[in-house]
Amino acid sequence: MPADLNPIDKAKFVAAKRAVDFVQDGMKLGLGTGSTAAWMVRCLAERVRDEGLRVTGVPTSRRTAELATSLGLDVRTLDEVRWLDLTIDGADEFDPNLNLIKGGGAALLQEKIVATASDQMIVIADAAKEVSRLGAFPLPVEVIPFGWQTTKALIEETLVSMDVLNREVSLRMNGERPLVTDEANHILDLHLGRIGNPRQLALVLNQIPGVVENGLFIDICDIVVIGEPDGKVSVRDINAGTVQDDQIHFAPTDNIFADPD
Repeated sequence: MPADLNPIDKAKFVAAKRAVDFVQDGMKLGLGTGSTAAWMVRCLAERVRDEGLRVTGVPTSRRTAELATSLGLDVRTLDEVRWLDLTIDGADEFDPNLNLIKGGGAALLQEKIVATASDQMIVIADAAKEVSRLGAFPLPVEVIPFGWQTTKALIEETLVSMDVLNREVSLRMNGERPLVTDEANHILDLHLGRIGNPRQLALVLNQIPGVVENGLFIDICDIVVIGEPDGKVSVRDINAGTVQDDQIHFAPTDNIFADPD
């Protein structure tokens, strides 16, 4: 690991390094998207290189596919693999029940498909992602481009009856143009402040015409690995009801960790 990482990146790195300890030889893995997941892909590639670990990876975005391929990992599509042993991914927020908000990297659709096609999902995060209640991070909703303004209006109308603090909805932009996802859709960001009933909101949003998927991951995550800048790691297993504290010791390494996205 490079010695000049800032504290947040150090926390992400140790969480990622601890999470890949769950990977066993022969596993079929879902590879998440985002800055924390990029560390995980690098740590996984290091184990493959140093231990001869044999794994198959299903990326959740083009970015992750390009990184994994560049590091020599065996990359396949979900259609080829069909079912996965484990998915490791980041999150924008997680609550005490390990419900998540994801989609800050605009890959929520593929991330949710891959996660739900896995026996287990592990989330890796720094401590700042932990919240008592979801909603401070804008909730991404992937919508088809056709009639997106009508879909936006329907979402705003629906939010009136939901237990949320705010109801602002904005189209995510990429410069001067709407952002386009890997599936050629747009992202609407819901600035809600607080979500009183995430399960209800997730169900209602997906009933709106034009909505493809929302960024609420309910009852999908099994374990969260939380990293700290000093190398401390906490592993919380929602099913076993356990919390395990570990320490990751930093050590010099080579350029497999260069330029995380």
